[in-house]
Amino acid sequence: MQKAIIGKKVGMTQIFDESGKVIPVTVVEAGPCVVTQKKTVETDGYTAVQLGFEDIKEAKLTKPEVGHLKKAGVSAKKYLKEFKLDKAADMNVGDVVKADTFTAGDKIDVTGISKGHGYQGVVKRHGAGRTPMTHGGGPVHRHAGSMGSSSHQSRIFPGKIGAGQMGNEQVTIENLDVVKVDADLNMIVIRGAIPGPKGGLVYIRNTVKNNKIKQAGADISKNPQKASGRNPQKASARG
Repeated sequence: MQKAIIGKKVGMTQIFDESGKVIPVTVVEAGPCVVTQKKTVETDGYTAVQLGFEDIKEAKLTKPEVGHLKKAGVSAKKYLKEFKLDKAADMNVGDVVKADTFTAGDKIDVTGISKGHGYQGVVKRHGAGRTPMTHGGGPVHRHAGSMGSSSHQSRIFPGKIGAGQMGNEQVTIENLDVVKVDADLNMIVIRGAIPGPKGGLVYIRNTVKNNKIKQAGADISKNPQKASGRNPQKASARG
């Protein structure tokens, strides 16, 4: 079943699992979100819901935004985002989506705006190498260097690495694990790092990846040239 919620990145920390291993995690303040609009096949040609997150003064919204939210009968919200969900047809305007819509063990995709680094050169932006620092290298150690253009093609092809704006773009990290959910604190704890700075807005959805459950003995090969094929008992013991 598809699920989604809007949240804010709180920061990173670490927790310990049952076996005592350290897990790096990111804490997200997720929701509560309110359904501010419902799209149906009859009126819009598709099914979806619009979620609103974080209360704000009406004076800070435009008149169309205030009218849109008053029509829905909900308080002023700072962020609005539409999601296509399987259960959108069963949801109604005014319904509240909380952090406990996700549970520990869920696989999710997190979308956010990455940290902006301003205008950067090829070394920092693309990991390019620099020229030697000795023997008269000159003040060009971090320059991009030759681009390979000559009499043919006499131009730089699109996509060539170069200096420019770094970061501050939408990034989606797929297939992350939900480690813990606390509905009272509106908290979702996610394994690993997610895009954006502290306080950055993030969208959490079910992952688009197809996570197949590994069957017992699936790593046993029928090829006698492989170790698992010569000794299947040893291969099964690894699982």
